[in-house]
Amino acid sequence: MKPIALALIAATLLAAGPAAALEPLAQEKYINDRLIAARIADRIRRTCPNIDARLFYAYGEARKLKSYAQSKGYSAKQIEAFLDDKSQKKRIYAVAEDYLTRKGARSGDAESFCRLGRDEIARKSVIGSLLVAK
Repeated sequence: MKPIALALIAATLLAAGPAAALEPLAQEKYINDRLIAARIADRIRRTCPNIDARLFYAYGEARKLKSYAQSKGYSAKQIEAFLDDKSQKKRIYAVAEDYLTRKGARSGDAESFCRLGRDEIARKSVIGSLLVAK
């Protein structure tokens, strides 16, 4: 995130004071979009034999995402609780599966996952940034 945007977020949070309640992590769009993208990338790399994960990059992105959440005011305990919540994991997985289906990936058809993976890499999407073609 750009320093100006971070400064604006910080200023907004400080101006709001302690009375400002954080929205539930399940409703925080940026965080959820990144978690869904990670799940989609994981499904692609596990199903397509010609695509791997950029694991070091993905770990770095996960650390950045945690820092982002903390900068918004979420505690490490809140973040862990959200990530460990089985219903939230189920929801994220369902959204990821819906995306895969809408984009033509079919269970039992590895090439359909490969095709989608190559497309995401070519588009330089968040999903594609987590993948690399072998």
